[in-house]
Amino acid sequence: MIPSRALIAPLSLAAALALSSCAADSADPSAATAGGGSGEALTVQASFYPLQYVTERVGGDLVQVESLTPAGAEPHDLELSPAAVDGLRTADAVVYLSGFQPAVDDAVAQAAPEHALDAAHAGVEGEEAHSAEEHGAAEDSHSAEAHGAEAHGEEEHAEEAGDGHDHGGEDPHFWLDPERLAAVATEVSHELAEVDPDNAATYEANAEQLTTELAALDEEFTEGLATCERDTIVVSHEAYGFLADKYGLEQVGIAGLDPETEPSPARLAEIGEVVEAEGVTTVFSESLVNPKVAETLAAEHGIETAVLDPVEAQGDENADYQQVMRDNLEALRTALDCA
Repeated sequence: MIPSRALIAPLSLAAALALSSCAADSADPSAATAGGGSGEALTVQASFYPLQYVTERVGGDLVQVESLTPAGAEPHDLELSPAAVDGLRTADAVVYLSGFQPAVDDAVAQAAPEHALDAAHAGVEGEEAHSAEEHGAAEDSHSAEAHGAEAHGEEEHAEEAGDGHDHGGEDPHFWLDPERLAAVATEVSHELAEVDPDNAATYEANAEQLTTELAALDEEFTEGLATCERDTIVVSHEAYGFLADKYGLEQVGIAGLDPETEPSPARLAEIGEVVEAEGVTTVFSESLVNPKVAETLAAEHGIETAVLDPVEAQGDENADYQQVMRDNLEALRTALDCA
């Protein structure tokens, strides 16, 4: 006998419910996702590009990272809207660098996020901090005693700037040393694991992978700058202390730690003497800083200009931190005549 339509419908509904029940029972109740098991990615606010890069690499698909500093913007001059401050309050985690962006420091203090990682502890303070005195000591080798010109230390540059971008006399650009950035990756993995312990192993593995890549990048710099005709780099502002110390270079900055400093005529004359005495062939400008002063200085001495990117922001979305650093390495090798 063919069953009637009245019997078919209840039977179909019962079968569907049974299949649904089996599917639910077969799911692994211990399977975890980010965002407290909701299936949503963790939301993380990073204050500027290098920290965004690290957090994206460590978090992978489990994390949605937003940068407080827009792509291509100068991070030193960042101002935050009330909505951005609220975003810090509601984010699952915040990764920032104290002392680098005053607006971010104030916003973090105001929002008081539960999970906030200050990268200064692993980056800037990972070893001895780079103070203004240390940068001044590096310049002293090219100063009055060496070239018969009056030395201009960091304090004078900061006074000329007068706008609070001297970072308290310390160079914050630790990420130009890949090993220090790797140390931050480890700290980021720990912070994310506190928010999302079920995925701690994934965060740790991602951090280890990035650390391996950054160690390889560090080795490329060490080998690439090992045999060069010169070791003096003339730069727009003194953002390269960590890089210079790591790879045996001497930086001479047109400006101090503040990229907006207007150099005095005496300072430009001093740098000109360094250029002539050291056989400098290149004045380095930056992607986010007006190159006019660097170009004028280079033209006066008949030498070249090139870009040495401090990697404070991502100017090209197709070039990540590692690519920009490799571009920097090639620019340095060309300027220093490295074998």
